[in-house]
Amino acid sequence: MATDSKQRPVYVISVAAELVDMHPQTLRLYERKQLIRPGRSSGKTRLYSERDIEHLREIRRLTQELGVNLAGVEEVMRLQHELDDLQGEFEAEIESIEDELRERAAPPALPAPDGRLDPKDRPVYVISIAAELVDMHPQTLRLYERKQLIRPGRSSGKTRLYSERDIEHLREIRRLTQELGVNLAGVEEIMRLRHQLEAARAHLEGNVQRLQQDLAGRMTSWRTLPAPEQDGDTEDAG
Repeated sequence: MATDSKQRPVYVISVAAELVDMHPQTLRLYERKQLIRPGRSSGKTRLYSERDIEHLREIRRLTQELGVNLAGVEEVMRLQHELDDLQGEFEAEIESIEDELRERAAPPALPAPDGRLDPKDRPVYVISIAAELVDMHPQTLRLYERKQLIRPGRSSGKTRLYSERDIEHLREIRRLTQELGVNLAGVEEIMRLRHQLEAARAHLEGNVQRLQQDLAGRMTSWRTLPAPEQDGDTEDAG
């Protein structure tokens, strides 16, 4: 499978800095903070990809337009890198499956998909209990829902019900705001990426499982095909 052209390191630091209107020293700082991950040439020269340029522009947007502090930017970019890595893992998995399909190798045993909801996503806590679990006021939880930082479920009677995953998200929001001093705009960006990452991971894992099941089905079909007839059967001697 061809490598994403956006990941190809092509720009030296002076060109990259000019493209994003930053000083080269700023790019070095962002690399030390692990906000970007430039490649290296054989001579150890930093080389930046189109994806690095996109990330640098996103950092500038967060800091200059939204006023997000560096701690918040670090959280955003960590999640963005996780998304990038997940996509790379998915592509590698697809390539492995394609190789297996070409070689007609015996497929691994696969658990039957049952479509059950992840227990962490089961809505169980009413708002008063959820607020107590995360040491927040219920009104704060309603605010975070309006900002789409969390997405509680609803009972048949339209009562808000929070899952274990919602509780994790609320604790993460508290960490970002109280421990790291990230403003609400930064928290919105971080939680949007968290939701995107979780959805992408579930979607990609589902696609991989479907491909594996398709491979298993193909292998079963090939094994049950009738053997080809042999030419040149031996005749009885006269």
